[in-house]
Amino acid sequence: MKEQFQGKGISGDRLELLGWEPSVRGHLETYHRIDIGLDTFPYHGTTTTCEALWMGVPVVTLAGKTHASRVGVSLLSNAGLPDLVAHTGDEYVDIATNLAKETGRLRELRERLRTMMTDSPLTDAARFTGHLEKAYRDIWEK
Repeated sequence: MKEQFQGKGISGDRLELLGWEPSVRGHLETYHRIDIGLDTFPYHGTTTTCEALWMGVPVVTLAGKTHASRVGVSLLSNAGLPDLVAHTGDEYVDIATNLAKETGRLRELRERLRTMMTDSPLTDAARFTGHLEKAYRDIWEK
């Protein structure tokens, strides 16, 4: 892994590769060491993106054309962060680079992201259930 990064001009000593963390608490505490999450492509994170946002770590994603490459778009849009969604590779790099320079915004996001998640449709079980019940009703009526 370090050799691949070195081949792209990134020194291996800038990388910290972590092994398996058996406890949920330890796993979640790892997010305190992360400033910005970079979503994978073409298969976006789902649980990891939600965990990152819950732990105050903003995530930058690249929108694709398939379900697997649009999960991050849905999560970030519903959390109130559509500006962290890129539509090209260059835009992905620009968003992440600019966000890294905005230390005040990073600090604010770290403090507010859990509340943003709690206030979003992502954690609104009653709303989700209502939509699901309506879908079942519509299917039954048809």
